[in-house]
Amino acid sequence: QVQLVESGGGMVLPGGSLRLSCAASGRTFSNYAMAWFRQAPGKEREFVAAISRSGLATAYANSIKDRFTISRDNAKNTVTLQMNSLKPEDTAVYSCAAKFTGSLAYSASYTYQQVAQYDYWGQGTQVTVSS
Repeated sequence: QVQLVESGGGMVLPGGSLRLSCAASGRTFSNYAMAWFRQAPGKEREFVAAISRSGLATAYANSIKDRFTISRDNAKNTVTLQMNSLKPEDTAVYSCAAKFTGSLAYSASYTYQQVAQYDYWGQGTQVTVSS
């Protein structure tokens, strides 16, 4: 089992920034690809950003590209989402997710963007962008 706990959400003005963190525990963190997803009221959960288990590869949704940055620290078992130039349409519950990929070299640069590909989820943190 992997436990994921998000933090850093809140309310911010349009154009502002927030930094979300996800702390993982329970298994070898470096064997897991990680991602952030979000879900706005009345909408399906959608992909935001992903990072490979090594941190060598990242992927972003077009809607947030060049505004958000995903990173990870395998020594601290954390994954972070830096969100800049926030817009009202970024308002949602943001959740981190973990997918077991093992420790073989070939998986070091794989990222995953589908909800169904992930094995573990955090409870989510609310981000509200409003004036």
